Amino acid sequence: MADAKVIPFDDDRSRGSAVQRPSRRRGAGSRRKSGEPARVREVQQVQPLPTSAAGQDDVPVTHEEQPFQGPQDGAGSGLERRVASGLAFLRRRLTGDYEIDDFGYDEELTDQVLMSLLRPLYDKYFRVDVKGIENIPAQGGALIVANHSGTLPLDGLMMQVAVHDHHPAGRHLRLLAADLVFVLPVVNELARKLGHTLACTEDAERLLAQGEVVGVMPEGFKGIGKPFSERYKLQRFGRGGFVSTALRQGTPIIPCSIVGAEEIYPMIGNAKTLARLLGFPYFPLTPTFPWLGPLGAVPLPTKWTIQFGEPIATDGYPPEAAEDPMLMFNLTDQVREQIQHTLYKLLVQRRSVFF
Repeated sequence: MADAKVIPFDDDRSRGSAVQRPSRRRGAGSRRKSGEPARVREVQQVQPLPTSAAGQDDVPVTHEEQPFQGPQDGAGSGLERRVASGLAFLRRRLTGDYEIDDFGYDEELTDQVLMSLLRPLYDKYFRVDVKGIENIPAQGGALIVANHSGTLPLDGLMMQVAVHDHHPAGRHLRLLAADLVFVLPVVNELARKLGHTLACTEDAERLLAQGEVVGVMPEGFKGIGKPFSERYKLQRFGRGGFVSTALRQGTPIIPCSIVGAEEIYPMIGNAKTLARLLGFPYFPLTPTFPWLGPLGAVPLPTKWTIQFGEPIATDGYPPEAAEDPMLMFNLTDQVREQIQHTLYKLLVQRRSVFF
């Protein structure tokens, strides 16, 4: 896998789809010059007409006989290109002719498959509105810090689609996830393919040093597993490790506020004993789960808003600032307050949870 090479997805799009147009047909008859002998006219009348390059008689084509060239032709060629591209994609996957980075991120699979699976949930189900996407720099590292909620971490995935689909520079968001994500079968592989990595200082600094956009949700399980009665109330942001990381790399911190995720699974209870038996940080009880079985795991179709705030610069601090606990506390509190203030503002503007 180390020497694998990425081939652009649309390399084979033109194969089999470039159809040469037939040459324009000419009129069969021509005017006779005045004074031309009648015998010549008779010869011309019985002389076989020339054929076109396509092998058909070169006779005038009436309006009714002209082949129809409408949207169907373009749709057919578009379908051929998609089929050719899909086959080329499958060939690269089967032959291993693709590339992943040191963290397991598979950019081609993410762009062509995984994002396509998440996009209907983003566009049609949660109908996400995105604001302030221009606050994410077009190049270089940046650290996005967001609130966390919803019982299941769908908010991180929707934030990833928002950056991927709406940023003018087409940037990719690399999320820092809890260690529980990487011990679950299937989930572990999908998270790695999507570009997620362990929420630790070493991985975060490496990604930022490479100029990546990194996303972190400092509330962790305290935020995602809080009861419904405490919705949109930010929990503690830990010890400010994300601020220290941003200071060391000199990358801006971008606060992000997500409204709508709190109501997808209203958590009215927590079966703590069952959670300990299963090794989970909590076991949610909602109005539909586990009472309705698998149907209760379907999230409610709430209306979402994701707003990226103005960046907080960190490149003006000296190198030793990353070891200053008071500075880290102040910057952490500044980020938290900005996210909380934006949440309240968005909630005031929201007229309905679902519409």
